[in-house]
Amino acid sequence: MSESNRLSVQVRTSFGKGAARKLRATHMIPAVIYGHGTEPRHIALPGHETALLLRKSNLLLTLDIEGDEQLALVKDVQKDPVRQLIEHIDLIVVRKGEKVVVDVPIHVEGESFAGTVAMLDTTTLSVEAEATHIPESFTVSVEGLEEGTQILAGQVELPKGTTLVTDPEALVINITVPQLDLTSDAEGDETAEGDEAEGAEGESAEGDDAAGDDEKSE
Repeated sequence: MSESNRLSVQVRTSFGKGAARKLRATHMIPAVIYGHGTEPRHIALPGHETALLLRKSNLLLTLDIEGDEQLALVKDVQKDPVRQLIEHIDLIVVRKGEKVVVDVPIHVEGESFAGTVAMLDTTTLSVEAEATHIPESFTVSVEGLEEGTQILAGQVELPKGTTLVTDPEALVINITVPQLDLTSDAEGDETAEGDEAEGAEGESAEGDDAAGDDEKSE
């Protein structure tokens, strides 16, 4: 694990919404760390550094809690729904060598055969991996694959020490040919036919009116 994932944090002694707002005003993020039968510890994380690290999925942190070093995995991030600012983070205690189940994103590379598209049906795979060796993503190549080709979860190459939890038969990528949308053309034809019918009815009505006028003049 990279040393850049190390954060120095503070222990929180004040709780509640008011205390959390004051803490965020100082560019700190309220958090709680728990797990392995330990008592929950309320801490404050440095806002800017933490926000940058959270761009990664399944983030494993080394926390320096006032001299006490602890490995922790980000479990949940709560954000303000409007401003998207981080309001609170839940962390779980992990130990070196321990295995955890996580969802790892799938990255598609390459281009399938001309005229086809690669449809990503599953965006992540659930796997069991060592907490200190969680893959950032799984890369799947679709280069040159033809229509009808399917890639299942069990066919995705996993790094050594990582075990698939997702159903191996789950569809990950499907190579298809886009279907032409004929709806607009059909609607256009129907509209044209309707206009022609209305025009014919209009001409017929004008003819009837003219015949009526002739009869009146007689």
